[in-house]
Amino acid sequence: MNNLSSNPGVIDLFCGIGGLSYAFKIEGFDVIAGIDNDMTCKYAYETNNKSQFIHQDISMSDPNSIHKLYGDRKVKILVGCAPCQPFSVLNLKNSTTEKISSDNKWKLLYSFSKLIESIQPEIVSMENVPQLRSFNNGSVFNDFIAMLIKNNYFITYGIYNAQDYGVPQRRKRLVLLASKFSKFEMITATHSNDFKTVMQTIGHLPVIEDGEHCESDYLHFSRKLKSITKERIIATPEGGSWQDWAEDLLLECHKKPGGKMYKSVYGRMSYNDVSPTITTYCTGLNNGRFGHPKQNRAISLREAALLQSFPEDYDLIDPNVPFNSQVLARQIGNAVPVGLGQAIAKSIKNHLLSLNGYTS
Repeated sequence: MNNLSSNPGVIDLFCGIGGLSYAFKIEGFDVIAGIDNDMTCKYAYETNNKSQFIHQDISMSDPNSIHKLYGDRKVKILVGCAPCQPFSVLNLKNSTTEKISSDNKWKLLYSFSKLIESIQPEIVSMENVPQLRSFNNGSVFNDFIAMLIKNNYFITYGIYNAQDYGVPQRRKRLVLLASKFSKFEMITATHSNDFKTVMQTIGHLPVIEDGEHCESDYLHFSRKLKSITKERIIATPEGGSWQDWAEDLLLECHKKPGGKMYKSVYGRMSYNDVSPTITTYCTGLNNGRFGHPKQNRAISLREAALLQSFPEDYDLIDPNVPFNSQVLARQIGNAVPVGLGQAIAKSIKNHLLSLNGYTS
């Protein structure tokens, strides 16, 4: 990438293990810092991004301190993906209004909004689940938009599928882009006709059994299965689910009308398709279509990371902390896929190029 004469700096809110930051690094941006309240993400973030990890609750962040991190840069870029669980389809379906209202995570978008108002970055990017637009009758998203308009930002937003940008995963996300300079949009799809498949992404990895760590890659680990669960995955064909089982393998809940709604649980992925959305429970067979296409186990942590488009050498295991597969699965599932992050970063880079902000 050419050098930007105004040396734009990026600060990543709700950075997690750094999927979005890493994407901006790939595109040549200077990522100053990532901010997150999950201390378990510090090792992976700093090791792979070589940027500062600030352990902090965004709702308690001092805007002046964040503003100072930018130094004298003429272009400040503030990006972030506030925790999306409160806005997810499953949460909205299964939670009461009172329970959702008491979940402070959804209020973090207002914290993001207040930081934008105080810092006044030239460029803003916000990524979240599509359901954010309708959450609470659209008031949360509309308030965010109103704040940007009030502060003289040009705004575009849309729903984009990560598979269209080289991520081997079916993952729809709301992406908003805002600029003080002029309106700009997300780049056009780069893989609309040639999706990267599960086979292309994880097919080369060594064969492992459930409960086994690969000798050459400790993160290539799949959770140990109970004997009955092992029988069930053996009975599940590639691309299939519990609907393919014999009667004696069915769970009681699957025999009830309500249970038949969850068609993907205990499912296997298909090698020649993209994966389903990788969630924080992506290594559990009963949480979705997370069965390996051929091997009788759930996908491994490394496979989940690859399906999130992290490179194979992305270091997630802190040697000073006991291995915890649940924590690692949460970190991976919460991340912004690197490929989608690159699309956002390229969109911003193209916008700045159009303003003659780069010199050769």
